[in-house]
Amino acid sequence: MRYHVLACDYDDTLATRGRVHEHTVRVLERVSRSGRKLLLVTGRELDDLLSVFPHADLFDLVVAENGGLLYDPGERTREPLAEAPPAELVDRLRAAGVTPLGVGSVVVATREPYDAQVHEVIRELGLELQVIRNKGAVMVLPPGVNKASGLAAALDRLCLSRHNVVAVGDAENDHAFLSAAECGAAVANAVPALLRQCDLPLGREAGHGVVQLAELLLSGELDQIDVPRHDVLLGHGDQGEARLTPYGTGLVVAGPSGSGKSTVTTALLERLVESDHQCVVIDPEGDYAEFPGTAVLGEPDRAPAVDEVLRLLESPRHSAVVNMIGMPLRDRPAFFAELVPRLVSMRAKLGHPHWVVVDEAHHLMPAEVQEVPVKDVRDLGAMVLITVHPEALSPAALNLVDGVIAVGPEPGDTLGAFADALGRPAPAIEGEGDDGSVVLWRTALDAAQRVQPSPARAERTRHRRKYAAGTMSKDKSFYFTGPEQRLNLRARNLHTFVELAEGIDGDTWAYHLKRGDYSAWIRDRLGDDELAGEVEAVERDEPDDSLSRVVELIDRRYTLPAEPTRYDPDHDD
Repeated sequence: MRYHVLACDYDDTLATRGRVHEHTVRVLERVSRSGRKLLLVTGRELDDLLSVFPHADLFDLVVAENGGLLYDPGERTREPLAEAPPAELVDRLRAAGVTPLGVGSVVVATREPYDAQVHEVIRELGLELQVIRNKGAVMVLPPGVNKASGLAAALDRLCLSRHNVVAVGDAENDHAFLSAAECGAAVANAVPALLRQCDLPLGREAGHGVVQLAELLLSGELDQIDVPRHDVLLGHGDQGEARLTPYGTGLVVAGPSGSGKSTVTTALLERLVESDHQCVVIDPEGDYAEFPGTAVLGEPDRAPAVDEVLRLLESPRHSAVVNMIGMPLRDRPAFFAELVPRLVSMRAKLGHPHWVVVDEAHHLMPAEVQEVPVKDVRDLGAMVLITVHPEALSPAALNLVDGVIAVGPEPGDTLGAFADALGRPAPAIEGEGDDGSVVLWRTALDAAQRVQPSPARAERTRHRRKYAAGTMSKDKSFYFTGPEQRLNLRARNLHTFVELAEGIDGDTWAYHLKRGDYSAWIRDRLGDDELAGEVEAVERDEPDDSLSRVVELIDRRYTLPAEPTRYDPDHDD
């Protein structure tokens, strides 16, 4: 499910004239029994709320004082979320005859027309405070404190994300609150500005509107309602922006090695992480181990553990790269098959992760596999499968996909291979594009569109330690064969490349040098154009000391182990 939290305003939303109808309470009980969390977010002072609402314990947490106080009904604990109001402010307002005047743990509250006196006293005292209005109510709070900040504190307490919240309100002070949620709904009696700007205007007033929203939530219909403001930018095409839905998207990024799959994916990930989506990158080759804003689990000499991944992801603030480079190739599919169901279980409980990215997906979910460890992409929120060979993916994995991004000079070939695997005609490609464009095919349509991808702001750097000492897959390794193809020496990383190069005969070294094989491997498999260019210059000149020059170039750019690599996780393949 998409929404794990229902967050409600109280006055004129949940309640009418301060009271909540019994039928509304029963419907909220159904929401709670469904496993979802209930949050009450109100401008009222807590004691005032508890005096008129006997069902506060139905809610997991209460945010009172317009974001100033967090109350746990189960524990009966109160936590101020900001400093108490200055005593001199309260004294001056009382002396000025401001009434009513409520003083809470954080908030000072009155009503119009006393807003003018409030502003004047704040100015005279030189205080840094904000004044918030709510249908005639006037609230004084520290800067930055509002219902949105209170919601964030409640979600932090519960280890939940705003992307799993539907919030409902009615008044001016609910704008930030609704904007902070994945879906912001307004009851029919809401102020016009809120009705115009919310994601979902409800057809009923107050508690009846909350019941309408709860029914949409419980039936699953709310999951299917688009919230375009959260769509993730991919790039621009002839028809304007190309965006991806952040929930329920199953995407394949496909193309030949070195074509830019990681570049497109990195830009997409950057935007997701910046918008507070929790992402998990399952990274067999260590290509994303320097991606900013994520924690990397696993090193070339240490495989990640499933439990440490789950511990990290308990907080939705943490995104993870699961670096499997230190794991034997033969063990990676089993690790993947164990990890993914645990991620599904975590999402069922907490609502996150939101996106799971699987690099080298054809190795982890090959065509020979009849079942994959996820049955519906929505069980993981959204999913991206990155592959050189879309036709090599398991049919069960292909069934998760509703879109393909074809990268490289021949996108028609990539889409054709994918369409053949689906047993359907390849799409026509529409639009104009340059060498940097990709092709997006939404598989429900008969045509695909060219898109100029929006670049990531931070330039991605390859994980040099991986290429120096990790274990690369067979299709990325270098093979010394010699002129008569008598050898088949596999270099799994740059260190073994240097070790093997220094031990082979001169004819074998010269054979690959003249063919330009070294620079081609570095460019196409390692993605290091700068080093490839330097090695290419050596290949072109063919000096007598070409071996030592290439080794020197590698050593200068990459940190190689001081001792020979004894551990080989793939000694028997």
